[in-house]
Amino acid sequence: MENAMLTRLGLQAARICCFFLLAPTCALAQFVPDDYTLVGVAVRTRPAYDGSDSQHTDLIPVLRYYGKPWFARTTQGVLEGGARWALASGLDAGVQVAYEEGRETSESSLLQRLNLADIDPGASIGAHLEWDSKIGRAPISLLGRVRQNVDTDRGAQADLRFNAGLYASGGVILAAYAQATWASSKYIESFYAVNNADSGLLHTSLGLLGSYDFSRHWTAVAGAQARRLHGDAAGSMIVESKTGYYANVGIAYRF
Repeated sequence: MENAMLTRLGLQAARICCFFLLAPTCALAQFVPDDYTLVGVAVRTRPAYDGSDSQHTDLIPVLRYYGKPWFARTTQGVLEGGARWALASGLDAGVQVAYEEGRETSESSLLQRLNLADIDPGASIGAHLEWDSKIGRAPISLLGRVRQNVDTDRGAQADLRFNAGLYASGGVILAAYAQATWASSKYIESFYAVNNADSGLLHTSLGLLGSYDFSRHWTAVAGAQARRLHGDAAGSMIVESKTGYYANVGIAYRF
């Protein structure tokens, strides 16, 4: 079983690398100065929902703005904005409002057969703590974030995300990240149609990220992610595949 698990992980890593060569999660995090602002758009391919075999394409924003104290970003896996304050050198705390994606029945033949209703997109309110440092010359960051959906029946989530810079030269930046997300029982029950679900680890993700400055103000961004479901969500009747793949490529204006 252990060898089979290692084989699956190896295949997942290979697929991530292939995606990266073709096409960001828009998440280069803190690997550029705080006054580095990006606004743009990316084309994304993604599952209809985590657990679906259906793959769809859409447009997503590319956003990175850090002011004092306001911020807005897509660089940590979700579209969010709020305020943050420095607690110490390299350590910041903040509060945020985030966009939470829903689930459209029309995008999945399985959901249509099960006659499950749409779950509309929503918003969450939460807080985060973020630490930025370096290992040698490589920048790293660690983010802890909690978020409660404004619709209390949709439950809450908590994220722990680690980012690491891999390469930066000649306008090229490469980075990688790993993230674990936990969910409350309400979230799992409402999104995955599971009765009496236990709260716990929802999914883990591995990703590669990149950007290239091809002029003073214009930047191409690209990246990919593999995300694997765990716990009661992974055993849901709507889960066709425990591992899903995301990739996107876009362009942003830097100022």
